[in-house]
Amino acid sequence: MRSEKKCGLTKFALLGISLIFSHSLNAQNTVVKTSDGYIKGVAENQSIVFKGVPYAQPPVGNLRFKAPQNHAPWTDTLLCDKFGSISAQYVGAQKKVIGSEDCLSLNIYQPANHPAGKMPVLVWIHGGGMTNGAGKGNNGHAFSDNDGIITITINYRLGAFGFTYLGDVNKAYATSGNNGLLDCIMALKWIKQNIIAFDGDPSKVTVMGQSAGAKLVSAIYVSPAAKGYYSQLIIESGGVQCIRDSSTAKSIRKRMLDSLSVNNASNLFGLSTEKIIEAEGKVISRQGTNYFGPVNDGLIITGDPYQYINEHGSPKVRVLIGTTKYESLLFMWGDKRLYRPDSIVLKGWFGDNFKQILAAYQMALTHNTPDSAAIKVLTQYMYQMHSYRFAAELAQDGNPVWKYRFDYNKNGGSATHGGELSYVWYMPEHAKQVDSLLALQVHSAWVSFIKGEDNIKIGDQLWPNYNTETRPVFVLDKSPYINNLKHVYNDPSFPSGCFLLK
Repeated sequence: MRSEKKCGLTKFALLGISLIFSHSLNAQNTVVKTSDGYIKGVAENQSIVFKGVPYAQPPVGNLRFKAPQNHAPWTDTLLCDKFGSISAQYVGAQKKVIGSEDCLSLNIYQPANHPAGKMPVLVWIHGGGMTNGAGKGNNGHAFSDNDGIITITINYRLGAFGFTYLGDVNKAYATSGNNGLLDCIMALKWIKQNIIAFDGDPSKVTVMGQSAGAKLVSAIYVSPAAKGYYSQLIIESGGVQCIRDSSTAKSIRKRMLDSLSVNNASNLFGLSTEKIIEAEGKVISRQGTNYFGPVNDGLIITGDPYQYINEHGSPKVRVLIGTTKYESLLFMWGDKRLYRPDSIVLKGWFGDNFKQILAAYQMALTHNTPDSAAIKVLTQYMYQMHSYRFAAELAQDGNPVWKYRFDYNKNGGSATHGGELSYVWYMPEHAKQVDSLLALQVHSAWVSFIKGEDNIKIGDQLWPNYNTETRPVFVLDKSPYINNLKHVYNDPSFPSGCFLLK
């Protein structure tokens, strides 16, 4: 009996020591070997976070305006405890340039404790009109700490450095109009190569973006260079409307050159970061949501995006896509002229496409107040029409699609552009800013999608797949409900590209 008791105590003691040692290893496991070298992260909350991890060579010097290149390996362990520099951008309110051209880094939030097996991966592409923002603007702990999802936020080149088309100037810069898109694809490639080292599943990568980020996610879908690097997409307020034709891209470039008082695009290679970004700021002013973005260059993006989907098809991916109810209000607050839009303001926002929007606004005036007509029409032409078009194409191409519309505002106002972000990225410490129950429901649905579940629910309601016959849309309001839309607005004369200069 004494021997059995001693034996039992020994096993218990060994088990305790093993558990303590295992927990200690988990807490200390902040060093990971990547394809470029070792990196060391930091323990934060319930995650190990690796900040400012370079995924490509700095695009400076001879690499300015060129496609991203593989990063050179490093010898010593790279301490990744601080976010990397954000992409160079103009802050209009402060009238200054911040950030750097050396900006190609990503941040990895790895759950510290998770069940055995490889974890799903979420990659966030931030918004900001293709000219502002940074990956660190959204907190990866929202999905990493408690949901068992590796969350990665990335920086990519913005504005002039990310999307100035120079393919007609020098063949060495043939892809320059899509550098920002290629940066995103390079980050996905790096993740594909390295995520196993973080206990991630390279076959379960969801790419999510909002606004400009959603437009880039959509561009990723129609870019052959991105195939094989993702399995799911979440597209919040966006579609392929940011893809410009090369003529429009050249016209935007000329406006920049005129602002810089130079005649030759080759002068851009030697100008300072500050001068180029300041010129960019003058060009876009308050109305630049589609001035910069991917380009149909025949290399990275080939042809009209909808035609590409119809002719080439694609590997089937799961897609969650939607908009807010009153997308345009955010932009109307910034540009009061949009409350009574005329040809001048609409041409500034939509280029040569302004005539269709002006005609639609004048028609809406016959049965709406001027403010209501403007909100309705601008919301349709800025975002909703493009989101529904893209959802329809994806569904008809055989992709499982879940469609939503975010209608809620806790303060009783209107759900405008970006209104769903604090609900998707819900964290308990932000409970006062949102309706906690709705936030839990929305966040949980996104988590279910990211984990690859087919039966996605909002509360106790099953979310049906979108189709072009019954058009089921989950309306995310105080009391969420499914709405089978009788009609979806579409203007057949309006091109896929929102901004056009002939």
